Amino acid sequence: MKRLLLILLLVAGPALAVDPSEMLSDPLLEDRARALDDQIRCVKCQSEAVSSSNAEWAIDARRMIRDLVDGGATNQEVLDWFQVRYGDFVLMDPPKKGSNWILWLAGPVLLLLGAGAGYLTITARRQTQPEADLSPEEQARLAELVSDDT
Repeated sequence: MKRLLLILLLVAGPALAVDPSEMLSDPLLEDRARALDDQIRCVKCQSEAVSSSNAEWAIDARRMIRDLVDGGATNQEVLDWFQVRYGDFVLMDPPKKGSNWILWLAGPVLLLLGAGAGYLTITARRQTQPEADLSPEEQARLAELVSDDT
């Protein structure tokens, strides 16, 4: 029951972020604004979109999005407005250009390096392990120990 409540709260979190006073009266414009809310990162939280953040900056950003949409701005114009003021970081899906390539490629490159290091470690350990051949005395002792346990 506790898990169900937690799941419901997590799912409802983003829906609770938009204050009814922020909403536009036109449902089509509000849908566009909500879609844009998901595309713009909260610069205070840094890990979530303004749609799910209750930080003051996110509240102001949602209001600005609605002002721009209500004023006739296209989705791209709204994204450009934020990008000019806050840089590529403000976009949840930043453009793949210039120094951003480092961020886009860092994850896969580190994964490959980790896999390569793991492979080299495993093969090095296999080569350095001594043979597990037991002498006749050790085999007899082992058989004696095993038979005592059963």
